[in-house]
Amino acid sequence: MSKITTFLTFNDRAEEAVDFYTKIFKRSKVNAKTYYGDSGPMPKGLLMTADFELDGERFVALNGGSSFTFSLGISLMVNCETQADVDYYWSKLVEGGGAHNVCGWLTDKFGVAWQVVPVQLMQLLTSKDKPQFERVMNAMMQMTKIEIAGIEAAARG
Repeated sequence: MSKITTFLTFNDRAEEAVDFYTKIFKRSKVNAKTYYGDSGPMPKGLLMTADFELDGERFVALNGGSSFTFSLGISLMVNCETQADVDYYWSKLVEGGGAHNVCGWLTDKFGVAWQVVPVQLMQLLTSKDKPQFERVMNAMMQMTKIEIAGIEAAARG
């Protein structure tokens, strides 16, 4: 068991979010669900917690009420090997009311922020070649969804 687990607190849509996410990511599953009873602060029968995995990474979702909201200060990063992967996650995560942002960021319909990032971008941004870094960074800053061909062309100059 990992020492750190991402814990996502929703108002009252945790079960819908868990179902949404586990349909998008391969190797995903719900490990356990608990529901509020008579003594809970939320309505009886509403999902309280869900322990689930997305592509092998463990998460817990909670319905905690309206005092909990998400912000762009915390995001989940999806590392993608191919442009097809970038395109898939980019379109799936924004389905149903999400919003595209800049530089590979988006917000899903539940308000959770995601970064859909090709591994090539991270490799290019960690290069010790400062002019290459600047070209790649400038190209990325002009993008909404990251295009691998565009960042690789920028790297080459």
